[in-house]
Amino acid sequence: MKLVINRRVLLSAMGALAVMRPSLSAAGEMHVVQMLNKHPEDKKKRMIFHPLIQSVEPGDTVKFTADDKGHNSVSVDGMIPDGVEGWDGKINQEIEVTFEKPGIYGYRCTPHTAMGMVGLIIVRGDGMADNLEAAKAVRQRGRAKKVWEEIWAQVEAENLLA
Repeated sequence: MKLVINRRVLLSAMGALAVMRPSLSAAGEMHVVQMLNKHPEDKKKRMIFHPLIQSVEPGDTVKFTADDKGHNSVSVDGMIPDGVEGWDGKINQEIEVTFEKPGIYGYRCTPHTAMGMVGLIIVRGDGMADNLEAAKAVRQRGRAKKVWEEIWAQVEAENLLA
């Protein structure tokens, strides 16, 4: 069978895609968080996730990219909403995490947590601040404690939970 693409076939295909477009966008947006040895603009900041805080919508996916070797992304116990399964990325490998439930999601790099390599995902929607106090209450050590204080201050200053 020979496939002939003429103007009618092309216009029909374009019309079908236009009808399907809303369902394609409903799948969610892809966001990227880089795992880096040095901040791209501030070389004094080392062992970081960039951006440090990412706000997303339910259904969106965050791709943690292994831009530099030796890093991973792991959810922090006590810093994700109740009933949500955490993630545990492998060293030097990208991981994609899709977020369905509004809330606060804290994460870290296993070998560099004490150096302050931590970050926050905020999934917007009803109940997004429900686990905020529990997340803030998680005990932090080393430089991570200071970075979490900076994160919570930025969340408040920028009114990211409004």
